Amino acid sequence: MPTTLPGIVDAHVHLGLVDHALLATSAVVEVHDLGWVPGARAGWAADLHPAVRVETAGPFHTAPGGYPKGRTWAPDASVREITDAGDALTAVADAIAAGACTLKVTLHTGGPRLSEHLLHTLVQAAHAAGLGVSAHAEGEGQAVAAFEAGADVLVHTPWTETLDDATVTAMAARMTWISTFTIHEPPARKVALGNARRFVAAGGRLRYGTDMGNGPTPVGVNEAEILALGEAGLEGEALLTALTGGPGPRPDRLLHHDLPRPHTAHECAVWFSTARRLTVAPAEVLPR
Repeated sequence: MPTTLPGIVDAHVHLGLVDHALLATSAVVEVHDLGWVPGARAGWAADLHPAVRVETAGPFHTAPGGYPKGRTWAPDASVREITDAGDALTAVADAIAAGACTLKVTLHTGGPRLSEHLLHTLVQAAHAAGLGVSAHAEGEGQAVAAFEAGADVLVHTPWTETLDDATVTAMAARMTWISTFTIHEPPARKVALGNARRFVAAGGRLRYGTDMGNGPTPVGVNEAEILALGEAGLEGEALLTALTGGPGPRPDRLLHHDLPRPHTAHECAVWFSTARRLTVAPAEVLPR
């Protein structure tokens, strides 16, 4: 039986590192850019409109010299170094003024990190302004530091350490994790999937995200990432929600396929990689 479903929402991309024009004909109908030069959204949205909705976080917020400062792939203007509480408050105000979808912070054991005080100040100021906080947490203790500071999202499912069950359960009660499993080599991917299975089992919200632009990632549907969501324990409506964000898209962001409604990760990988976009809403859309 033919089916109609919302298109894919990729919750973690870096459009400045890919040929984003390729998205216009894919099953990806919304992307969240989680770290780039402020003001880039207007150009991307103009290129892709109306095919793909673009949300942006603006720059990476970090300590002076902190990740990703100095990386060859990260323009200087994509990194905002926070020096004190006043700077943190200004950064949040600037993010709000720019229409950021979230405030991106980085916690990385490979270099300088925001102090506990500044991290808490950033999170509290963002929340007071109605803005969520998304954290890149890499290295021992950094996912917990993000959680304890009140961050709402981990932009990568934790992959550098195995979290204890109590921590995973506590995180599942109020955090969202973004998958990004397939950017990791097998040992780290195994750790991430182990954390994710317990997170999902505890009721945590896991969302599809590819870190598009980090290495040779597909620009469009990442079938391997969909299959990994299945390995993490998602199927059926929970898997579709992870991929699409849930029901209620605009008519021009719907997909149609002659295949029946997918249930497993394998079925979803096939369905979304070969579905076609609808330019006009059908007379009746199947209920979610």
